[in-house]
Amino acid sequence: MHKAASFAPTVLNVALGTALLLSGCATPNSPPARTPDATRTATIQRTAHGVPHISAPDFETLAYGIAYAHAQDNVCQTAQQLVSVRGERSRYFGAAGSALLGFRDLPNAVIDPFIDFHMDDVQLAGAYAKTSPDAQALARGYVAGYNRFLADNANNLPAECKGQPWVLPMTAAQFRRLTEVALVQAGVGGMADGVVGASPPTSDTSAIHAPVAMADAVQALREMGLLDSGLGSNAWAFGKDSTGTGRGVLLGNPHFPWVGVNRFWMMHLTVPGQLDVMGASTGHTPVVNIGFNHDVAWTHTVSTGKRFTLHELELVPGDPTSYRVDGQPQKMTSRHLSTPSKAADGSLSTKTRTLWSSRWGPVVVLPRAGLHWTTTRAYAVQDANSGNARALDAWLDMNRAKNVQGVLAAMHNLGMPWVNTLAVDRLGQALYADISVVPDVDQALLTRCAPSAAAAALRGPAGLVVLDGSQSRCNWRLDPASAVPGLTPASRMPVALRSDWVHNSNDSFFYTHPQQRFDGIGPLVGDDVMRRPRTRSGLIEVPELLARGPVTPQAALEQLFNNRNLMARVVLPDLLAACVEGAPTPEAQSGCSALRGWDRSNNVDARGAHVFREFWRTANHIAGVYRTPFDKAQPTTTPSGLKMGDAAVAAKVWDALSQAVSKVRAAGFALDAALGSVQRPGITEQAIAVHGGEDFEGVLNNVGNPQPGISNQGLRITAGLSYLQAVTFDERGPVALGLLSYGQSTNPASAFAYDQLPLLSRKEVPMLPFHAEDVTRASVGDVLRLTRP
Repeated sequence: MHKAASFAPTVLNVALGTALLLSGCATPNSPPARTPDATRTATIQRTAHGVPHISAPDFETLAYGIAYAHAQDNVCQTAQQLVSVRGERSRYFGAAGSALLGFRDLPNAVIDPFIDFHMDDVQLAGAYAKTSPDAQALARGYVAGYNRFLADNANNLPAECKGQPWVLPMTAAQFRRLTEVALVQAGVGGMADGVVGASPPTSDTSAIHAPVAMADAVQALREMGLLDSGLGSNAWAFGKDSTGTGRGVLLGNPHFPWVGVNRFWMMHLTVPGQLDVMGASTGHTPVVNIGFNHDVAWTHTVSTGKRFTLHELELVPGDPTSYRVDGQPQKMTSRHLSTPSKAADGSLSTKTRTLWSSRWGPVVVLPRAGLHWTTTRAYAVQDANSGNARALDAWLDMNRAKNVQGVLAAMHNLGMPWVNTLAVDRLGQALYADISVVPDVDQALLTRCAPSAAAAALRGPAGLVVLDGSQSRCNWRLDPASAVPGLTPASRMPVALRSDWVHNSNDSFFYTHPQQRFDGIGPLVGDDVMRRPRTRSGLIEVPELLARGPVTPQAALEQLFNNRNLMARVVLPDLLAACVEGAPTPEAQSGCSALRGWDRSNNVDARGAHVFREFWRTANHIAGVYRTPFDKAQPTTTPSGLKMGDAAVAAKVWDALSQAVSKVRAAGFALDAALGSVQRPGITEQAIAVHGGEDFEGVLNNVGNPQPGISNQGLRITAGLSYLQAVTFDERGPVALGLLSYGQSTNPASAFAYDQLPLLSRKEVPMLPFHAEDVTRASVGDVLRLTRP
C-alpha cells in the first residue's frame, strides 16, 4: 500500500520586506513614493508561496497591479516574449538561436518572418475596439503596469535580462500580439515553419510525388501540437447528487508546460462590488483562466475541436502563384520580408524572403504529410482563432459568473479558443461544455468539398481537414445563429448540465458521462474514438471514487494522487504470464523480474515504473499489440491484454522490453530503482522526487517531457501537472485547495522559483486564502500600493 496523500493547509514563513515582494528580482525594487490616490491605486498583498492578492477600484488599475506583480516574478520571461512578438529574435540572438513559439521550439529564423507575416496590427486593433469597455481597460492597464515596473527597476532586473538592449517597454499593439500568439498556437502558429517554408516550385516537382508514410504524417502533426496534443488536462465536476452537501466539487488538473509563457501564474483579483476571483492564468493574461469566485469554480481541458481547415488550391498552369476559384484565376498576394540578423561577431545582416497568401489564408507546406507546393497544387490554412479578441471578454464574464449558467453564457461570444469548460456552483450544478472556436463545417460540406484522394486520406489518422479550395462554396458555413460568422454557433456545440458528475481528459464530448447523449454536433467538434488512456482511467476511477461515499475536494485529490498506471494493469498480466514460459533474451528476463516486483503505481517509492515507461513507450505503437482491440461499446474494458499468442507481435513485444532494459541500464539506473530517484524536475538541479506518469500509460496524474526517453539525467519533467485546484463551497463561499507545481517565479534567484515542487513531491496541497480576513491573516511581507498616473 502506498502512503496516503496529505492535504493539510501549509503556510510558508517568509521574511518581511523585499524578500517576498521582489520575488522576480534579486535586488530591492520598491517603486518610488508617489502621492497616493485611492481612486487609482492597486494594492498587492502576498500570501504563502508569493501568491499575490491584487485589489483595485477599477479594471484598468487592477490590470496595472496584475502586470506589475507578474513582472516582479517573471519580467525576463515577458521581455523575451516581447522580443518574439516584435519579430526581433534574430536581431538580438541570431538566426540560429531558437525559442518557444506556442508549444514548439522553433528557430529564430522561422519565428521572426512568421510574426512579421502573420500579425496585422490594424486588424487586431479593430478587433479589440469591439470588446467591452472593461476588457479595453484591462488591456490598457496591463501595458501601463508592465512599463511602470520597468521604469521603477531599470537597474535592478534579474541577471538574465539585466542591462540587455532587448528589454523594452510594451506597446498596446504588442499586448494584442501576445494574446494573438497564444490563441493561434493550436492552428497556424503550430504551422509557422510550414508558412515560412512555403515558396513557389521550380519547374520540376517530380521528386515530391512519393507516397506519404501515414505514420510519419501522424507523428509530424503530433510534434506540431496539432494532433493528440501533448498538452492535456483532467477535469472532474461533481454535482449535489455526488457530494452530499448540496454544493458542487470541482477538480481542475491542467497539464501544461513548466517553461515558457504557457506556464501558469496564480493570483487573486478584486474590484469591490464587481469582481472577486482567484486562480491561475498563463502569461500576460489580466483575468483568471482557471479558478473560482464566491459562487462558481471552473477549469479547462484542451478539446478535440478543429481550429482551422486547409484548402487545396488548383493552380493555373504555368503560373504557380495563381489559383482558380469557380473557374476564374486569382493571384496570390505576397509580402517581401527583411529580417535583421545578428552574426557571431555582433554585426547585423539582412535576410529577405517572400511569403504568400490566398483568399483562404497563408500558403503552407507540410512535407511529411505530403502537402507540397507543386506546379499543380498548393495548400492554404484558414485559422478560426486569428483575430480572436473575444477571449478576454469571455474569461472576464466567467470570472464574474454567479452560477454555471453564467459560466455557460460567458462562452456564447465564441471566445474560448481551444478548450472545454467544466464548472460547478454553490447550488450543486455541474457543467460540461465545449463551446469553443470551431469552423462551421458539416458532413455535407466535407462531402461536396472533398480534396484530392491523398489529401482527404489525412483526415482520419492525421486529423487534418482539407477542403477543395477551387470552389467558393467550400468556405465555412454562415449560420445567422452564430455570434461569429463562419464559426459553429453555441447552439450546436455540446453542453451537459447535470447534478451527478461530468468529466473530461482531452477526448471528445462523447465520453463526458456514460449516460450523457448529444445530438447534432458537427464532425469538426469531435468523434466517438477514444484516443487517451487517461479518459478510460477517468471513466474507471470516478465511479470508484463515488462508490466510497460523498465526494470532497480531499477525496478527489487523493484519487488523482493514487498514481495508478492503467496500461500496466491492462497488459502486464499477459506479459508476466509469458515471462513464466520464458523470455527470449537476458535483457527481457531482467525486465520481467523488474516488472514482477512493481506495484503498478507511479508513486515516488514505486520500483520498476521507469522500466515499464520505456517498454510501453515503444510497445504501445506495435500494430495489433492488444489481445482484444478497442470497442467503443466497452470503453472501460478495451483494449485489453497482449496478443502474445501471435509470434510476430510477441517478437516485437520482447524486443521492446529488451530495448527498455538496455536503455535504463545505459542511463545508469537500476531496474528496481524507486521512481523518485529517476524522475525529477527538469527546471532545477534540486533532487526533488516527482510522482506521476505519461499520457500513454493512462496515469491520471500526468507528467512528462517533450523530449521523451530516459537519459543519464533520469526522466526530467518539464510539463504535466501544473496548476491544481480542488474547490467546493460553504456558507461563506469557496473552500479551495490549490498548488502551482513549479512555483510563481521564473527567476532562479527567487525564493518562489521552485518552492512548491517539494509540496508536489509530498502530495501536499495547501488551503488557499480567499476571504479578506483570511488573506490578511495569511499575509506575509509588506503590502505594496501602486498608484497609476
